[in-house]
Amino acid sequence: MPNSKSSLFWQACGVACVLLCKPVFAGELGGFDCLIQPQTMVEVSTRERGILEALLVNRGDQVEQGQEIARLDQDIEQATVELSQARADMQAEISELREGLAFAERENKRIDKLSSVKAVSGTEKDKAATAAKRARLRLQQALEEQAIAKLELERATRLLDNRTIRSPIDGVVVETMMSPGESVENQSIVEIARIDPLYVEIIVPVDFYGAIKTGMSARIEPRYPGAKPQHAQVIVVDSVIDAASDTFGVRLLLPNPDLEVPGGVRCKIQFDDKQNAARTE
Repeated sequence: MPNSKSSLFWQACGVACVLLCKPVFAGELGGFDCLIQPQTMVEVSTRERGILEALLVNRGDQVEQGQEIARLDQDIEQATVELSQARADMQAEISELREGLAFAERENKRIDKLSSVKAVSGTEKDKAATAAKRARLRLQQALEEQAIAKLELERATRLLDNRTIRSPIDGVVVETMMSPGESVENQSIVEIARIDPLYVEIIVPVDFYGAIKTGMSARIEPRYPGAKPQHAQVIVVDSVIDAASDTFGVRLLLPNPDLEVPGGVRCKIQFDDKQNAARTE
C-alpha cells in the first residue's frame, strides 16, 4: 500500500501546482510560471590519474568545445613521445639493409649467369640465392619494426593528449572544483553550463492538455531586473500525465546567442495570440 504521508505530500503538491499554474486571464493560454534552465550541465573529469598542473579557466569564463581548460602533469608522457618519435624516425638501419639487399640481388644475378654456362657449382648458386632471400627478410623485419614504432608513437601521443582536459561543450564555467597541485582520480575538475540555447520548463494543469503543441511559440518574461521579453518555441509536450498533481510538463527552446539571459531564473510565459485564438475555435 502507498505511504499515507507520501500520498498527502503529492496531493498538496498537486493543489499548489494548480493554483500557481492557473492562467492570469481567463480564456488566455498563458500566465504560467516557468523556469529557465541551462540546456546542459557538465561536470568535466578525466579517467587519467595524476597531479593537476594547471587550471586554465575561472568561474564565469566562456569556453568553446575542444578548448583546453586544464592540464595534468605530463613529464613522463612527453619523454615517452620523444623516445617513440626517435625510434619511428630511425632510417640508418633500413638504408643499410636496402643497400645490402641490392648488393645480394646483383650478386645473385651474376651467379645465375655463371651457373648457366657451368662456371660455378650449384652450391655457389644456392648460397647466392639464400643470401638475397635473407637480405629481403632482414629489410622486411626492419620495416615492420619501424611500423610498430610509429604505432607506439601514436599511442604515446594519445596518452600525452589525454593529460590535457578540454571542454566537451560551448558554455560558461559555473564552478571550479579543484586547484593546481591536487591529485586527480575520478574527480570532477570544473562544471560547465551550456546556456545557448536555454530550456524553458513549465508545469501545466491537465485541463490544458492538447491546447499546447510542439512548434508553438511563446513570449517569455524572465524575472530579474532589466530583463527583456524573449521568444521561445515548444519542443516537448509530455505524453504522460502526473496523476498525483494532475499536471504535465512542457519544454520550450529559447535561443540565447548573446548569452544575455542567465540560466536558473524564474519567468512568466504567454503563448502567442494567434495560437490562443486557434485554441478557442
